[in-house]
Amino acid sequence: MPTFQFEAMDATGQEIKDIIEAESEEEAQTTIRQMGYFVTKIQVKKGQAKTAAGQKKKRPFAIGGAKTKHICAFTRQLSILQDAGLPILRSLKILENNSKPGKLKNALMDVCDEIETGATLSEAMSKCPKVFSRLYVNMIKAGEAGGALETILKRLADFLESAEALKRKVKGALIYPIAVVIIAGLILALIMTFIVPTFKEMFEEFGLELPAPTLLLIAMSDYIVKYWFLMLLIPFCYWLLSKLIRKFKHGRMGFDMYILKLPVFGALVEKNILARTTRTLGTLISSGVPILEALNITRETAGNALFERIFTKVIEAIREGEVICKPMRDHSVPGFHPLALFFWMLMGSFPGVMVLSVALTAGRDAAENSMETLTLVGGAMCGLGAILCGLFYLVKMRNRVIDELVVNMVDVGEETGELDTMLYKVADTYDDEVNVMTEGLTRLIEPLLICFLGVSVGFIVISLFMPLVTMISSLA
Repeated sequence: MPTFQFEAMDATGQEIKDIIEAESEEEAQTTIRQMGYFVTKIQVKKGQAKTAAGQKKKRPFAIGGAKTKHICAFTRQLSILQDAGLPILRSLKILENNSKPGKLKNALMDVCDEIETGATLSEAMSKCPKVFSRLYVNMIKAGEAGGALETILKRLADFLESAEALKRKVKGALIYPIAVVIIAGLILALIMTFIVPTFKEMFEEFGLELPAPTLLLIAMSDYIVKYWFLMLLIPFCYWLLSKLIRKFKHGRMGFDMYILKLPVFGALVEKNILARTTRTLGTLISSGVPILEALNITRETAGNALFERIFTKVIEAIREGEVICKPMRDHSVPGFHPLALFFWMLMGSFPGVMVLSVALTAGRDAAENSMETLTLVGGAMCGLGAILCGLFYLVKMRNRVIDELVVNMVDVGEETGELDTMLYKVADTYDDEVNVMTEGLTRLIEPLLICFLGVSVGFIVISLFMPLVTMISSLA
């Protein structure tokens, strides 16, 4: 039976220190209250704490990490149990027993073991960083320090649920266009693999002189049939090159600046980051986390090197006694970055590289003059695309990533002492904008996909019927 050390006060206010044996902490507290004492502190005796830590329950095998929706549900349930007045250890054990086997259940078992050895909830959760993030742990720590753990848990649950809802909306909006692109790609691949080669054999039997569009279509069909792996290898090489460059500090900065300047998609990413960071900072400040620690945590949740640099400048300014809005305004203009220009030119060269790969691989089987022309066209597309994309970046590189709206709201919040409220308003505004942009992007993608399919099918039909019309005319 475990032995508990406790500190308590009797009816006269005198402090009592003693030990007691009990099956659990709740039973020990009940026994002490029956003795007429008011418990101020209780923990497992140190010698037995080590023994308890060494006798951990067997953990079920779990693959992957804890899902965000499960952590949201756990946080909401824990806030309800705490609001009902249950001891934290009992609440955690109830939720652990109700959890399905996985990373979250294993983490809750570890947290319970740590609390039984005398650790606080934040200290116990900090030892499970793959399940409970630094943001999560610091908010719990602030709730423990302020004696308002149930309130902090409600705020944390609201924050996690809103972030998860936004993520689900973005993912849901992308499902339809991705499915359409995959199905359209498969249909075009089947046409190129089975139908076009049949027409090619028929044209060769009749000895027809094929027009340029038909030669290009046949070259593309041969490319897909014989060199289909290049269609996967070339994009993979582009992705791998980007991945290797991003391993370096300046490479990651250049890539993140490139992403933020993409048409439509870049604005969506930028607003999503602003919504997430302002809500995170507002939640931390309202929970009582010190401003420097709150900014450090917010910087880690940004997920973009440019925004991380902005928050670093804000932290440095606050240490020097300045306000938040000034460095936020001064450092929100990205400026020029050579690797961002490189990524833009790399993207612009991609269509030309694909055309060049068709010309170079199909040159042996197709008409020499046509493939030379296609090679020249591919080279021109490659160079022109890189130049145009580079010029687009040079025009857009001075655009701010943090609007004046955000800076002014932060300024007002600092002056009135309601910074957390203003940050919540900014987050709500950008959440609404992300929703509108996501819906608009979905509606824009549909006609673009229809146009793409119409042009592709039209090109195939015209390219195949031009020789057929010539053949029918000669036979007539």
